Amino acid sequence: MLSAFKRHHAPPYLRHLLRSRIFSTGISDKSDPIRSDPPPIRIAHTSSAGRGVFATRAITAGDTIHSAKPLVTHPSLSRLHEVCYYCLRRKKGEDGVDTGGYYFCSDSCRENSMAFHEVENRGDWSMLNEYCRSRGLKYPLMVKRLACMVLGGAVSSDCLDILQPTSLHFEMLLEMEDEYKLLRSSFKKANIADEAMAFLSKEWYINVLARLRVNAFRIELACGSYEDLLASAVALVGDDAAVGNAVYIVSSFYNHDCDPNAHIVWVDSADAKMKALRHIEEGKELRICYIDASMDVEARQKILLEGFGFHCNCLRCLYGRLVKSKMTQTGLLSATCVLQFRSQKKAQSEVGCT
Repeated sequence: MLSAFKRHHAPPYLRHLLRSRIFSTGISDKSDPIRSDPPPIRIAHTSSAGRGVFATRAITAGDTIHSAKPLVTHPSLSRLHEVCYYCLRRKKGEDGVDTGGYYFCSDSCRENSMAFHEVENRGDWSMLNEYCRSRGLKYPLMVKRLACMVLGGAVSSDCLDILQPTSLHFEMLLEMEDEYKLLRSSFKKANIADEAMAFLSKEWYINVLARLRVNAFRIELACGSYEDLLASAVALVGDDAAVGNAVYIVSSFYNHDCDPNAHIVWVDSADAKMKALRHIEEGKELRICYIDASMDVEARQKILLEGFGFHCNCLRCLYGRLVKSKMTQTGLLSATCVLQFRSQKKAQSEVGCT
């Protein structure tokens, strides 16, 4: 743990990265802006879904459980010049700082971006960008940014190892090999020394991507004005409502439920807030929904298996499968079987996703 003196006298981008490891709620300690009141949560092992987040006290519906700053972000390629290259805030008119062709919403964001931007500016990323654009890829861009942060000394190469990886099939691994070669060759052309790139092995690239695939959040900002609402509507028509992607440490420990008791919100930037959807008792696990909860059970199961690698066994999915099974067998759902199901599950305090 860094001392208060070292934290206060570290370069601005390093101070930000230290803060990004901290999630906060309540009133901060003015004498040390790095510190803040602890949020009402703890991370512990669950019975069936690895690590999870649990309430350390009762949380009221609507409460902000904690805030979170991302460790790594990257804007969508289609929004490179429409959002802040650092915090993903939407561009407002001609305001902001334009550096190297990219928009920064403030001097602070430009300064904090030095964690990766100085290294990134040395290379030509047009081939990697076009490769990702033509294939609809986003995570290789986040790996590039993380690699620049490692080369710049802002983070360690193993900073994402704490996160759970997904399993990768053979076709993915073949595609990743091409991505890796393109990324490494771009660094070589930027005259990055082999010694500095010693961490950038194929194994490292695959391990990072395996974690980003299941832990990175798709950032869709709330609409704060008529212009934002109009832009969001246009983006939805084009299936591009996201301003970018970001990965967080604590927020990645939240497990999934199709009937969640918490959700993550982005108001005007990639700085996130975790909010309670309903009253949560002390000791209960907090869960969010990884996907569009309005889909039917079959669609949810398919996306969760293909995108996140697990079958969801939450109460809503169990009930949905029972409904479909009974309707298939009898043509209609018996009110009796519904009552029986509810009775069997009444005492269930926690349902896992495996």
